[in-house]
Amino acid sequence: MTYFTKDYLQFLSELSVNNDRDWFNANKQRFKEQVEAPFKNFVDAVIEQASALDSRISITSKEAVFRIYRDTRFSKDKTPYKTHMSAVIAEGGRKGEKTGGIYLQSSADDFKIFTGFYMPKPKQVQLVREAIASDMQGFKAIIENKKFKKLFGQIQGEEHKRVPKEFADLIEEQPLLIKKSYYAFHELEPEVILKKNLVDICMKHFLAAQPLGEFFDAAIKE
Repeated sequence: MTYFTKDYLQFLSELSVNNDRDWFNANKQRFKEQVEAPFKNFVDAVIEQASALDSRISITSKEAVFRIYRDTRFSKDKTPYKTHMSAVIAEGGRKGEKTGGIYLQSSADDFKIFTGFYMPKPKQVQLVREAIASDMQGFKAIIENKKFKKLFGQIQGEEHKRVPKEFADLIEEQPLLIKKSYYAFHELEPEVILKKNLVDICMKHFLAAQPLGEFFDAAIKE
């Protein structure tokens, strides 16, 4: 099934060069019909399949999709709108811990599928490090799995300049212990959203991401 038309990408492209309230308000109905509604329908379809595999994902697109309006209170960038649509397909949706599942981001420039553990709290970083240190080979097997590497590549994320002494001797064997955020992503062409098998593409990534998400979940819930 195809969820989007070319006007979806056209709208986001135009928004990137007309990022102001007057233009958006004049095109708001177009946004609702050609962008917001199909994106929510698509996300609901992904959720339906993901929840069949993971019962914890008991959410709807309303809980998964992020608003297009930017919070500019603490930002130097005062443009009022995001130029992409995004959603979290995981337990708790956009308000969850974001330790598993996938994060989808669609713009006029690309379609990205993320996974991992983005911006964990300091205590959670410590728990993840302890879990990695206690099962170095198991963690390595997850992130070096052929399907995971093919779809997501390498784990990325901001790094600490130093790590606690108890992990210092393990850094050479597992450099990811220095990370304070753990994520990976696959960047596809923006036109992938026009494919009939878009949900299948997302689910292939969801399945490949499951073992890493389960590792992080177990680490922070001990």
